[in-house]
Amino acid sequence: MMMSRILIVAATAQEVGPFLSFLEKSNLPIDVEITGVGMVATAFALGEALHRQVYDLVINVGIAGAFSKELSLGELVFVECDCLVELGAEDGSSFLSIENLGLGISHYQWVKGNTGYWLQDLKSVNGITVNTVHGDEKSIKKINQRYTVAVESMEGAAVYYACNKLKVPCIQVRCISNYVEKRNKGNWKIGEAIKELNDWLISKMTFEIN
Repeated sequence: MMMSRILIVAATAQEVGPFLSFLEKSNLPIDVEITGVGMVATAFALGEALHRQVYDLVINVGIAGAFSKELSLGELVFVECDCLVELGAEDGSSFLSIENLGLGISHYQWVKGNTGYWLQDLKSVNGITVNTVHGDEKSIKKINQRYTVAVESMEGAAVYYACNKLKVPCIQVRCISNYVEKRNKGNWKIGEAIKELNDWLISKMTFEIN
């Protein structure tokens, strides 16, 4: 397989810890950008990174919450389309998206390129990017009434926004750590999700080495 210049984008070092250890022992043309949590921090960090270096592919990775119980905890998914779901205005009890207001767009998709190898065996889902993760039954119900959505994160759409602007091929891969429900850390599987995510990353890179 032809080697590409790849940028791995993650919100926290914890989410890619095992991969960082693997990368230290390899000689791969791969950079890792730890952006910090949230879409603002991600947009700023990615803007700087894409200004410094031209990449063949950007891969946004991390954990995510699942709205759909059809997804299993610890399952890897490819987030094909992501949405800045809070971008808009309230009109009484209704929500007006930025599209409704005629002021822009809130939905962004992956930028296609030579990405088939990375997407093998991954389920494609739609996601939303939020400033506040959902943990209230009423707000969860409202989101489900507005969108057919499977997962949520705090960074995904910001990555897609930047890569769409610069026409850089990009994908978003998430591992499900919890269900979107009333906050209950006892039900979370963060360690398991991080392990699955890093096993996937390392296996893909190991194949490239060989």
